[in-house]
Amino acid sequence: MKFRVERDVLAEAVAWTAKSLPARPQAPVLAGLMLSAAGEELVISGFDYEVSSRSQLAAQVEQEGTVLVSGKLLADIAKALPNRPVEFSTDGSKVQLVCGSSRFTLQTMPVDEYPALPQMPKAAGSIAANTFAAAVAQVAVAAGKDDTLPFLTGVRVEISGDTLRLVATDRYRLAVREILWKPETPELDAVALVPARTLHEIARSLTGGEWVTLALSGTDKDEAGQGLIGIEAAGKRTTTRLLEGEFIKYNSIFPSEFAGEAVIDTAALIEAVKRVALVAERNTPVRLAFSTGQVTLEAGTGDEARASETMDAVFEGEDISLAFNPGYLLEGLSALDAPFTQLSYTTSTKPAVLTGRPAVDAEPDPAYRYLVMPIRLTG
Repeated sequence: MKFRVERDVLAEAVAWTAKSLPARPQAPVLAGLMLSAAGEELVISGFDYEVSSRSQLAAQVEQEGTVLVSGKLLADIAKALPNRPVEFSTDGSKVQLVCGSSRFTLQTMPVDEYPALPQMPKAAGSIAANTFAAAVAQVAVAAGKDDTLPFLTGVRVEISGDTLRLVATDRYRLAVREILWKPETPELDAVALVPARTLHEIARSLTGGEWVTLALSGTDKDEAGQGLIGIEAAGKRTTTRLLEGEFIKYNSIFPSEFAGEAVIDTAALIEAVKRVALVAERNTPVRLAFSTGQVTLEAGTGDEARASETMDAVFEGEDISLAFNPGYLLEGLSALDAPFTQLSYTTSTKPAVLTGRPAVDAEPDPAYRYLVMPIRLTG
């Protein structure tokens, strides 16, 4: 095998593909990247039986072939190379890499021991890359981190015609985001449960192109967890296995009506929560006491450090005090991406819902909803 490729193109493709490599591979070959040169292109791929990644780039191929080398080592080398064309060539069981005056010799791994990458599922539709990445980030914050409950560590992807809905929950908060997309068929109806961490990393890494294509298999509503999701954009392609397990009936968790609501400047509220939370010990809440025209934030109790801050809020109704985990509250506020936050509530012990408003007197945007459970106050 012998080929030449531009250094920047190579470094970016290797770095992206190597992100999916496992930290503790089941077998040594799974720590490798496969380089296949043919025609006028180079394909770099990696696979760990759960996530596969494949990057395709232009190359001047003199001799076709395939090699498997250490992915981390190749990524470190490619990042450090001078800005000159890079030449690869094989020499028995070794690969020679030359870039300007820099020369490296890498040991190859047995190609025949490397697993075949899964086939890309059938394309389901496409969506603007930046829109998809932002939507995934908004819901991924609510996904669980406990691997003993794998179905809570995923993002539920629901497709109904031209509507794509993303949902995640860890039982203490719930995030739902709805966006329009371009389905391959207007009547498409499917659901998939995707590992949240993997989906977030993939979506964030594919914002270089204009559009992202989603491909699904085994995603009928009675077959969730039996297939793959594939995501492709700008010469990069990745697949990941779907999670198994029945997702919660989340629609029934949202209150059908609210007793009241408050509208607050989002940025100001975020900063106030951060300041007051400095004295909140582990697992202790930040309390929000609402009264006409204002909200007072408090944290700390008894003889411990205490903090309070009062700020303007559009609020009318009976005074009420709500208490929240400050981390959960901050993640929800940050995910809103709106100038103003509407906090809707029923009672101090039932779920509250955050939605964004473009202006104080505007209607809330229902496309993103973040439900958070309050903490019951004692005494």
